[in-house]
Amino acid sequence: MDLSNLKPANGSIKKRKRIARGEGSGYGDTATRGHKGAKSRSGYSRKFGFEGGQMPLVRRVPKGGFKNPFRKEFRGINLDAIQKLAEEKKLTTIDIDTLIANGLASKKDLIKILGRGEIKAKLEVKAHAFSATAQSAIEAKGGIATKI
Repeated sequence: MDLSNLKPANGSIKKRKRIARGEGSGYGDTATRGHKGAKSRSGYSRKFGFEGGQMPLVRRVPKGGFKNPFRKEFRGINLDAIQKLAEEKKLTTIDIDTLIANGLASKKDLIKILGRGEIKAKLEVKAHAFSATAQSAIEAKGGIATKI
């Protein structure tokens, strides 16, 4: 046995079905597309979600929901995160620039201070919004909660 004798195993290679190459091929005439109808024509492509003329699911199911274009999305930062930041960096004033510099918010974020955790020191906190519990907790320790 040498390279000149090599050939594929019997049955491993099938002949390609040559469509639309005359009547003699057995696949001439309609070229395996059946008779008439959209699918038999050249250039046919079915629309996404087409269900054979039945009303498609996308149109059967009613539209729902509402997106408020005026909604303001806040980045919530809890008191425990602020307390940890104040302890690590030895800060008495925490503003938006401080939060951005320490990776707690990004430049475009609107920041809301939330009430989880507790404040142990007197802090001056500046943000776009405060929850009621956060504001009362900051002011209970003698701090100042300033809305920008």
